[in-house]
This record gives sequence, C-alpha cells and structure tokens, in this order.
Amino acid sequence: MKIVPLLALTALVAGCATAPPPAAPRFDHSQTARGQSDRIKYIIVHYTVSDTPRSIKTLTTTDVSAHYLLTDTEQPFFYTLVDESRQSNHAGYSSWKIYNQLNSASIGIEIVNPGFTETPQGRVYAPFKQAQIDQLILLLKDIVKRHNIAPGNILGHNEIAPQRKQDPGPLFPWKQLADAGLIPWPEPSRVAARLPGFQEQLPEVTWFQRKLADHGYAVPQNGELDQATRNVISVFQTKYRPALYDGTPDAETAALLDVLTTPIPALPAAPAAPAAPVTPAPAAPAE
Repeated sequence: MKIVPLLALTALVAGCATAPPPAAPRFDHSQTARGQSDRIKYIIVHYTVSDTPRSIKTLTTTDVSAHYLLTDTEQPFFYTLVDESRQSNHAGYSSWKIYNQLNSASIGIEIVNPGFTETPQGRVYAPFKQAQIDQLILLLKDIVKRHNIAPGNILGHNEIAPQRKQDPGPLFPWKQLADAGLIPWPEPSRVAARLPGFQEQLPEVTWFQRKLADHGYAVPQNGELDQATRNVISVFQTKYRPALYDGTPDAETAALLDVLTTPIPALPAAPAAPAAPVTPAPAAPAE
C-alpha cells in the first residue's frame, strides 16, 4: 500500500530536476534575409618594390599583408596569404567615393615588381612581365565573378591613397584590363570629340576638382592648383595617359576625365511599327 506514494514522489522529483544545458546553439537555416550584400566591394592592385623572397617575408612576418602575392618567376603564380573571408592590411589610410579605410571592403593583390629607381634623368619605373599580367587577369575575372565586383572597382593603391602612394605605377597596363572587360575605359572617339573644346578653353581648377571627386578620388575642393590636387591629377594621368603624368590639368586630361564622368546618353526608343490592317473574314454563304 506504500508503493503508490513512493512512485508519486519519484515523479515529482523528476519533474523538478533541471534539464542539462545544450552542448551547442541550435540553428534553422531555412530563412534568408533580403537585406545583405557581399563585404568585398573593391580589388586593390599593388607592387611590392622587392623581389619574391623579400616580399614573402614582409607580407608574412609584419603587420602589412595581402590576400594574394603574384610572383615574378618564369611561370608566375599566386601565394594565397590571407583568406578572402578575412581582412588583410594592404590599403592603409585610404578613400574612394563613399568608402574610407578600404581594408575592410577590399581584396589586396601584391605583384612582385621592383617599382622604380631614382636616376639623374628622373624616376625610372620597372615594367611588369606579360606572364604576370596574364595570371592577374585570370584571378581578377574569378574574383569579380564570385563577389560581383562592380565595373570601376578594380583600383590601384595610388588611386585610393594619392597623396602617399605610387603603385602600381605608370607601366602597369590598365588598358589590358579594360580590353579584358574588367574596367571601364574612355572611348577614344568621345575623347577626340571633346578635345578641341578643351583646347580652346581649359576649365577652371574647380572643374577638375569636382570631376575628379565625381570619379571617386579624395581631392581638395578649394579651387586651388595645390600640390594635393596635382598629386591626384598625376594619379589619374598615370592610369589613363601614362605617357605624361606631370599633374598639369591640360586639355587631354580634361577630355579623358569628362568622358569617364559623363554617361553615354541612352538612345531614344524606336517607334513601334504600325499595326497591320485587319482584313475581315468573308461572311459564310447562306444555306
């Protein structure tokens, strides 16, 4: 007769016992938020100013890093130094359009290249190997596809830091990237059409500063042709007119800049073809 109270007491104690904590958080991956985007917005191209062994040492043992290092060997290849899901410290203090400190929004690619040498005749830059550029284009196409990088968001280090950086320099073949469909390029016919007007009347410095800012550069807006403004003009010329990059706001620079910052107007829609006349069907003969 005492068994029933004992069973009831056992059940009561079991009901009051604390459940053990879960070993791991529980997830349901069946829902996805609409409001999201890829963290990677830009690809930044650098040169190392050293050979491959020293570049590896610098990029693996100091606070400076990059996601990829492209060697200058006979058959160039990439070292993967930082996973794309993680931030590398390659951009430093930087700015482009609405973004500042581009480390967090970019992938950095270092290309082994000695950079430049100071000579009595001036600074002499070292060319890139075509095999390096071939490899680079393959990687850029892959990254652009995977991260949906917008046209115009493949940049040189000097473009995002024009007051302190020169890389990848005037011998980097940006036009090859344009020919590969990776970056926009000023249409020569549009540049030629604008050139006479700018040769006749060169815009004021304020125009150059505004257009450079529209393109993406961090540039003073003070109407003065100061050294900071000249530096930005020089960087622009280095990319789009590497034959002369002295920072002088000349007519050809104005034409290039105007084309790059002025969208091509959309063609008017073709008028709809008139509807074909409808011929009524003949009436059926009466029976």
